[in-house]
Amino acid sequence: MSKCRVCEGEVRKFFDFGKQPLSDTFLTEQESGEAYHFRLAVGLCTRCTMVQLLEEVPRDRMFHHDYPYHSSGSRRMREHFAQTARDLLATELTGEDPFCVEIGSNDGVMLGVIKDAGVRHLGVEPSGGVAELARKDGVRVRTDFFEETTARLIAGEDGPADVIYAANTICHIPYLDSIFRGVDALLRPGGVFVFEDPYLGDIVERNTFDQIYDEHFFLFTARSVRGVAHRFGFELVDVHRLPVHGGEVRYTIARRGERAPSPAVPALIAEETSRGLAELGTLEKLGDGIDRICADLVALLRDLRGRGLSVAGYGATAKSATVTNYAGIGPDLLPCVYDTTPAKIGRLMPGSRIPIRSAEEFGRPYPDYAVLFAWNHTEEILAKEEEFAAQGGRWIVYVPEVRVL
Repeated sequence: MSKCRVCEGEVRKFFDFGKQPLSDTFLTEQESGEAYHFRLAVGLCTRCTMVQLLEEVPRDRMFHHDYPYHSSGSRRMREHFAQTARDLLATELTGEDPFCVEIGSNDGVMLGVIKDAGVRHLGVEPSGGVAELARKDGVRVRTDFFEETTARLIAGEDGPADVIYAANTICHIPYLDSIFRGVDALLRPGGVFVFEDPYLGDIVERNTFDQIYDEHFFLFTARSVRGVAHRFGFELVDVHRLPVHGGEVRYTIARRGERAPSPAVPALIAEETSRGLAELGTLEKLGDGIDRICADLVALLRDLRGRGLSVAGYGATAKSATVTNYAGIGPDLLPCVYDTTPAKIGRLMPGSRIPIRSAEEFGRPYPDYAVLFAWNHTEEILAKEEEFAAQGGRWIVYVPEVRVL
């Protein structure tokens, strides 16, 4: 039996992807194929309803100096984080000498706007490469993992924070107990802890099963976040649905009794209850969709290759490792994947060892079909690569079902 990382209740498995590689480990052709693998299985806590992975990957294997993801890599995400910063400046960072701390600040895309407004700030980022990019832009960064000891050191050096913010980070962290104790040690009375992460409700509704990978240890709902907040003396006071990354929720948390919860909180929890998001049967149906999608995608690729048509992938995303490895898609079905991230180009997709090429080579020549792994940036990519469609190219998407655009 697996124990819940939040409440130590029983975690019931609802899907198992088997052995998977680390989703952001891009080896060269010359490097050994004996990469680190782990069991990617996901379950539901029968006590607190937290959805979580059954096996934890050591954090320093995922978040290290050469971590390749850049938050500013998408125009849409740059705009999203700039607006987030402006909202925080207008609502929470308005007092005398306000202080904002970001957990997992990556390349500083959000804190850069805070910095430009002249507001004290600090990013806490364990991956040295992206932290250095932020520093070059004048953002103040501490290269470290955020936990209780880190928070106490920051509080001693910089004083309390008015806002502690995180985006696509808290769901990565199995040790939520240390996170919340750290927030309690660092947060000013009346301050807020704000974080946004992929939403289980959207994953179930849209079959976006590839959101399940090593870095996403937790898949949150408003109900499970409210429960973990209460456990550490906090309260979920607001929720806001976000359209980015296939559907996220921004959670606002304050110390218990300091703020009245918004009506949006009970409304979203009631919706989750009506949809059965805390029921094992609902989540097991997600598993049925996973197997159907993977079988349909492999069948389509085999048919296209069998007819002599050229196919490629677009976007060497972390989540695409779940798809290619569980479905058994390798270079025979997908000879290459195009991507814009310099650190990935010339390397191989995790596990499947599909070569990664620069997106600048996408049209030299265009393939007949392209699998859109970066489906969360569909609008932006289709606008950028409109010449592909103009010359007869067809996009393949696989969520919520396999179809050709």
